[in-house]
Amino acid sequence: MVGGRAHAWDDDGFDDRVPFLARLERGDRVALIASGRPLHYPARTVLMHQDEPSSHVLLLLHGWTKVTAIAANGYEALLALRGPGDIIGEGAALSGRHRSATVTTLEPVEAVVIEQSRFTTLLAKSPRVALQLLGLATDRQRSTDRRRLEWAALSVRERLAVLLLELVRTHGSRTDEGIELTIGLSQQEFAGSVGSSREAVARLLREPRTRQVVTTRRRHIVVLRPDVLRRIIGEGSA
Repeated sequence: MVGGRAHAWDDDGFDDRVPFLARLERGDRVALIASGRPLHYPARTVLMHQDEPSSHVLLLLHGWTKVTAIAANGYEALLALRGPGDIIGEGAALSGRHRSATVTTLEPVEAVVIEQSRFTTLLAKSPRVALQLLGLATDRQRSTDRRRLEWAALSVRERLAVLLLELVRTHGSRTDEGIELTIGLSQQEFAGSVGSSREAVARLLREPRTRQVVTTRRRHIVVLRPDVLRRIIGEGSA
């Protein structure tokens, strides 16, 4: 919180919400998982393609994925990270429209695939599960709206600091060196999250690297001074 005002990164940060499976009662969760079949995917595998017709939904049990979308001008935006307990592909399955984004594994993933017709039948028979799915959709939209509002007031430098702090909180592992981000994102993926170019992000990362705020290698970042990142945000919000 800066100046007594809550921000999107204070309580609704990147993927900072209760996943779908954790919202369900145990019996509903077991029944939902049992309605599909388990699958394993290696890292950097595309699970769903933007604009393809929907045929199934996926329940993620282990491992993380990225959700991206490509605009008409070719710009690729990183929309979200989805991990254990999350459901993906449900929007297209319910609307009957083509998929709005591409989902790619960032590491080995274990998931359960449920055919679209079986999934919609299960929802029709289980109002509790349907209501929890509606609640999830509402929470995701609320988080997206808040982020869009906050992003409009921040520079790319400040957005990058916010993103790094969110990832420290949600995917950070303390080591002797500092706080290591356990999820490997490329500079292009960072750029797609903060609404900038890969070249701009590369330039912006040089400053904290020179000041020993972070250390970077390919798809590997360790945050040494999160307090400096917080000051960057504070300066922009003053």
